[in-house]
Amino acid sequence: MSTPMTADSKPQMRAALEAVLTSTATAHGLPNAVYTDPEWLRAERDQLFAPGWAALGFASDVPKAGDVRPIQWLGWPVLLLRDRQGQIRVFHNVCSHRGRQIVDAPCHVSGGLRCPYHSWHYGLDGQLKGTPHIGGANQHRCDDFDNASHGLRQVDAQLWCDVVFINVSGDGPSFADFIAPVMHRWERFWGASVPESLVPGGTDSRLTLEVESNWKLAVENYCESYHLPFVHPALNKYSRLEDHYIVLDEDGESFSGQGTRVYNLARSAGISLPTLKQWPEERRREAEYVALYPNLLLGIQADHVFVVLLEPVSEQRTREHLRLFYTDDAATAPEYGAARAEQLNAWETVFNEDVAMVEGMQRGRASPAYIGGAFSPVQDIATHHFHRWVARRLLTDMAPVPAHDIDVAHADPPGVHFP
Repeated sequence: MSTPMTADSKPQMRAALEAVLTSTATAHGLPNAVYTDPEWLRAERDQLFAPGWAALGFASDVPKAGDVRPIQWLGWPVLLLRDRQGQIRVFHNVCSHRGRQIVDAPCHVSGGLRCPYHSWHYGLDGQLKGTPHIGGANQHRCDDFDNASHGLRQVDAQLWCDVVFINVSGDGPSFADFIAPVMHRWERFWGASVPESLVPGGTDSRLTLEVESNWKLAVENYCESYHLPFVHPALNKYSRLEDHYIVLDEDGESFSGQGTRVYNLARSAGISLPTLKQWPEERRREAEYVALYPNLLLGIQADHVFVVLLEPVSEQRTREHLRLFYTDDAATAPEYGAARAEQLNAWETVFNEDVAMVEGMQRGRASPAYIGGAFSPVQDIATHHFHRWVARRLLTDMAPVPAHDIDVAHADPPGVHFP
């Protein structure tokens, strides 16, 4: 366990975070404490997740009006639900009376939400509908109490590619501005409206991995292809390190990752999954994999899209929720079942190979001999981009470090191509 932050240690941590902000060739990585200390996970919640848009869950997990799903979001209890009009809503999962968590397990409600403590109940719009015996026995209203002022606290929520994003603080950019950089990047592949038309797969197109590591290590690993020859030998036989390129956002604040020019379309028993009609034929074998900060991993291919939602369970444990999406309803038909299974199995193999690596990195963060490590000036540019993004935000209550004052090193290093 690392030492908790004190007044004496704060300047030392500031120096360690500022050491992340130099060029890729000279920078240190993030210090051990931000991977091992629960105090820093709370700081990340307040400075990385809450002030902007972060991934919470999936709309397909609450498919019908009245479906409700409680989620522990970095220590905060929230509710994901679908209201009577079919709209996705998110609320803080706490009764406005005595603070009892309202919903303890996923459920379907025919009426509304009822607190199990004193039976105060709320509509799916969050309004307080009933307060049994509030004015005394059998007196269910009270002249001095305004129900309208005591509804559930709603959280700003937006839906994109079945992923429910939330902005807890209400600060930061609009969702349109948040998602614009990745949409602009991928217009070359799928046009402007594909995310809304993708069809989520069923139980044969999803899996959840329990990983004994900090959530940031999953992002760091996903951003680079440097480890391919050593960790993914089967994948590297046809999608080699030299077939990959680095992907960076244009604003320095949104995403980073990698792409490949040799993706193999899913095929089983002579049957291939349908492909996106908008996908250019000359790019048919290209695919890109980016981490949309803070906690969503995205992969796009001509025949399917996947997302991995990273759920930080603790400072040393992460739950990875993988979901596959297809081009249209036809791709979910039984005739494509073998192709879907083969695709899921392929990604399960790759992600399980990564799990061993990130768990090993987590164990390594207990070593006092490791103080953030180094970056390859060529191979680790996308990973360092993420480190800078984290460091700038963790420094906000220590010292102002404007993004435009930091050398984000977007120039192409020797041997690296940014298409």
